[in-house]
Amino acid sequence: MGARVLVAKPGLDGHDRGAKIVARALRDAGFEVVFTGIRQRVADIVATAVQEDVAVVGLSILSGAHIALTGRTVEALRAAGADDIAVVVGGSIPAADVRRLCEAGATAVYPTGTPLDDIVADIRKLTADRED
Repeated sequence: MGARVLVAKPGLDGHDRGAKIVARALRDAGFEVVFTGIRQRVADIVATAVQEDVAVVGLSILSGAHIALTGRTVEALRAAGADDIAVVVGGSIPAADVRRLCEAGATAVYPTGTPLDDIVADIRKLTADRED
């Protein structure tokens, strides 16, 4: 089995189709995927990431709060001593916000329409040292 990846839907966003598609693509590529479901608090996402010993947290955000939620997640992981967990972000992300997300601590950003093969390849690179 491949590395563990947490796919999370932070905040009040109730749309999870894209997150489920990405989770399935990662699972089909051999990753062990943990899916939190919708409307998750950052503290709960971080607690799950630590408990499940994941290599990557993938945030799926459509609500427009992507910069704040990403920054809060990265800071909470650091506070939990889990700053070795990469944070990637996908969803309705304007091109102008990609740099700001990276500055907030995102390792990678996947705007709507990013090919699934690209996401899988990137996650494979990010987790290469944690593969079983």
